[in-house]
Amino acid sequence: MKRLLILAIPLCLSASVMAAQAPVGIVIHGGAGTIDRSKMTDEQRQNYEATLTKAVNQGYELLAAGGSSLDAVALAVTVLEDSPLFNAGKGAVYTWDETHELDAAIMTGQDRNAGAVASVTNVKNPILLARAVMEKSDHVMLTGKGAEQFAAAQQLELVDNSYFNTEFRFEALKRAKQAQQPVPHQALITPDPNWKMGTVGAVAIDSQGNLAAATSTGGMTAKRWGRVGDVPVIGAGTFADNSSCAVSGTGHGEYFIRYNVASDICTRVKYQGKTAAVAADNVIAELLEAGGTGGVIVVDNKGELSWAFNTPGMYRAKRNHEGTVVEIFSKAGEKTGK
Repeated sequence: MKRLLILAIPLCLSASVMAAQAPVGIVIHGGAGTIDRSKMTDEQRQNYEATLTKAVNQGYELLAAGGSSLDAVALAVTVLEDSPLFNAGKGAVYTWDETHELDAAIMTGQDRNAGAVASVTNVKNPILLARAVMEKSDHVMLTGKGAEQFAAAQQLELVDNSYFNTEFRFEALKRAKQAQQPVPHQALITPDPNWKMGTVGAVAIDSQGNLAAATSTGGMTAKRWGRVGDVPVIGAGTFADNSSCAVSGTGHGEYFIRYNVASDICTRVKYQGKTAAVAADNVIAELLEAGGTGGVIVVDNKGELSWAFNTPGMYRAKRNHEGTVVEIFSKAGEKTGK
């Protein structure tokens, strides 16, 4: 009998450990907008898909190896920031004054800790600065010169503002100036698909069941007066809570702020008992009714991956044990990518 009891102990422990392992998964986006399939060459599409695939796979491989959701979203967003294809990091759009001002935010679901930065001009990877604010300071958001001083103190990689220059973003700025008004969102200024990438982001769940969200952007083409959008506003463009879900948004930031989009989705999951996919659909539909455009990516605390958007396309990818999905254009009747 004693021998049987001894053998039963490791079996029970093994079952307990297995029960504690959550299904890992990650979803990423590279912006939503009026993405016209007919205007995109095969080479362009392949470049976008290759970068999205690289970002989602690197994030997933980290999760599969036992890494944290926080590390996974930071890694995936860094890959997207380093690409000139998307409006974040290297590919950031121009302000009216022909410079670049970048925003980013990151949040963990287990303790709702968060970090954000706004209007930084010389930090190569703003998402890493947002994470430093969360982990190395007592604050949630730092802006402008102060944020840059903090970045230097944390020994993050700094670059000249010209590092973010790209020719096609400059062409987008010239078109916006010719219209003599700041455009509502970079994705809407021209039918050229090269100019309609917006915010980038990632959400993930790790093997411990912890959720995380990260978002980064160059903001709005031709923005003025220190304009800051929804990305660094916790609850608007970025949110994570283990009791419900994690969300990263992209779109017309002013609407995402006013409608508190990211946290509203998670609140509906938590208090109304809706699935994250349905909650995201509902909130994005209401956003469109109010006049706002954009989309979100979502992961809930059960590991369900989804997205919702009200535009002709959104650069997006997801990966879990079922494999990798990479998509750009909307599908007929599509509401989510679950």
